[in-house]
Amino acid sequence: MPIDPAELKGRKLGRVLTKMGKVTREQVHEALEIQKTRKAPLGQLLVELGYCTPHDVSAAVAGQAGMEFVDLSKFEVPDDVKDVLPSENVRSYEIVPLEFNKTSKRLRIAMKSPSNFRAVDDLRLLMGFKVDAVVADPAVVDALIKKHFSKSESVSEVIGGLADDQKFKALAGRSDASIDLEALKDAASDNQIVKLLNLVLLQAIKDRASDIHFEPFEAEFKMRYRIDGVLYEMVPPPKHLGPAITSRVKVMANLDIAERRLPQDGRIELTVGGHPVDLRVAVLPTMHGESVVMRVLDRSNVELSLDRLGLRDDDLVTVRRLINKPNGIVIVTGPTGCGKTTTLYAALAELNDIETKILTAEDPVEYDIDGLCQVQVNEEVGLTFAKALRSFLRQDPDIILVGEIRDLETAQIAVQASLTGHLVLSTLHTNDAPSSIIRLLDLGMESFLLTATLEGVVAQRLVRRICAACKETYAPKEEELMELNLTPDDVRGRVFFRGRGCDKCNGSGYRGRTALYEIMTLDDELRDMVMKQASTSVLREYSRKRGMRTLREGGLLSIYDGVTTIDEVVRETLSEE
Repeated sequence: MPIDPAELKGRKLGRVLTKMGKVTREQVHEALEIQKTRKAPLGQLLVELGYCTPHDVSAAVAGQAGMEFVDLSKFEVPDDVKDVLPSENVRSYEIVPLEFNKTSKRLRIAMKSPSNFRAVDDLRLLMGFKVDAVVADPAVVDALIKKHFSKSESVSEVIGGLADDQKFKALAGRSDASIDLEALKDAASDNQIVKLLNLVLLQAIKDRASDIHFEPFEAEFKMRYRIDGVLYEMVPPPKHLGPAITSRVKVMANLDIAERRLPQDGRIELTVGGHPVDLRVAVLPTMHGESVVMRVLDRSNVELSLDRLGLRDDDLVTVRRLINKPNGIVIVTGPTGCGKTTTLYAALAELNDIETKILTAEDPVEYDIDGLCQVQVNEEVGLTFAKALRSFLRQDPDIILVGEIRDLETAQIAVQASLTGHLVLSTLHTNDAPSSIIRLLDLGMESFLLTATLEGVVAQRLVRRICAACKETYAPKEEELMELNLTPDDVRGRVFFRGRGCDKCNGSGYRGRTALYEIMTLDDELRDMVMKQASTSVLREYSRKRGMRTLREGGLLSIYDGVTTIDEVVRETLSEE
């Protein structure tokens, strides 16, 4: 009769094997004596001595974790259980579903190792199941996965199966407000809806998407995702599945599914393919239902290092000089989604050491970084950037990051912080570096305080990189060159590249993005010009004479280096006429 795993939990391996009747105490002591001279696991030594089998050791390791070890050598996965999980999940978590109770939503799974607790946690969160886990022989688990789950399901196949489901047709033609809450909860917990959303998330994360959009319109429900700044449409599900998909996302993000009139924000934490992914969820009520956007914050996909952002060698030296100043304000500027936060995080990652106290006020906190004290701004309860910043000064920091300077109060406290010996990093929304100065003066900042504290402004844009797998040379047409104010004579002898389009880049010709930078540092003469209220164009002209490379000029160099294309630089930078 098998021993209850609860009796074996937490005991030493030798004791577990003895209690299971697989070895004697004398045999364990013999192996322990050998272990003093040979640094090998006890289980391995007992197998080498011929006292037990690898199967016995696996069963004992499972018992140590308080889990049951099962023999699946003659097991066949039932047909009704095969559809419970997408094949991608089964393969990435390396598990086999054994039994599923539809009523209680209880799923029994077999794992290769008792330490695979992330699989259990994610299945509870992603699928909403109550999960019971057992351990089985790794070779048998692999064989079952290969036999039953090697074929990948597509989003369109799952949508095809859902389209005819009568349960969801009952939701068709109903306004969001009139759908019964119980019907909505039922639809959100339906296994096929869970499976569909799971596949959409897996596909988007695999394709390195930054955002996933679920959008209801009058006659359709769209699913789109953004890769390298460009939106692509996925196979759209039938319109009546919209409320069920939206509600499922809200359940996963711990939002109120009964509230359909107000915007809501939440967060989902997952592990996909072995690395952590955070999803930031924003729900917005529209005329035709709730629109949901999920921002994918894949930590393995973000290069938090100044060397890998796309800074040219001379710009990298300038940025390092700016961020290593003992005090002052350094501003990164550009439109929404141009990578300002990533640049600032990369700077903080470089400054983050044991001797430096770094505080950040962000809205929202995008990446959780060890060694930084990060504060989430919350306007609803009165925790504004200004209030957080005021408290920071009493926390004895060396470096302060303010997510954004939005108003005069925040700007004034940032100035006070820099005047009292702190380095302050922040962001603004302006088109280029020189116009940031005018923006700060427009907020009401005194020009003498601005010139006393501002050390430099970094403007940036993101352009898509040419896909390395399908990169080819080509001769640009005269019209393309004219867009950059170039003539064929200007580019004689230059080689231009573009992406032909392949499977790796989804036919777009681009894969990944790089940043273009414009860095303006302040010297005494420029400070005088700011004091005299000089215009943006005068500041720009003077900075260029001092060697500032504009965004457009940086873009041209990236084109000549074969990193990006003319189209991308024209789209992201302003002409300098």
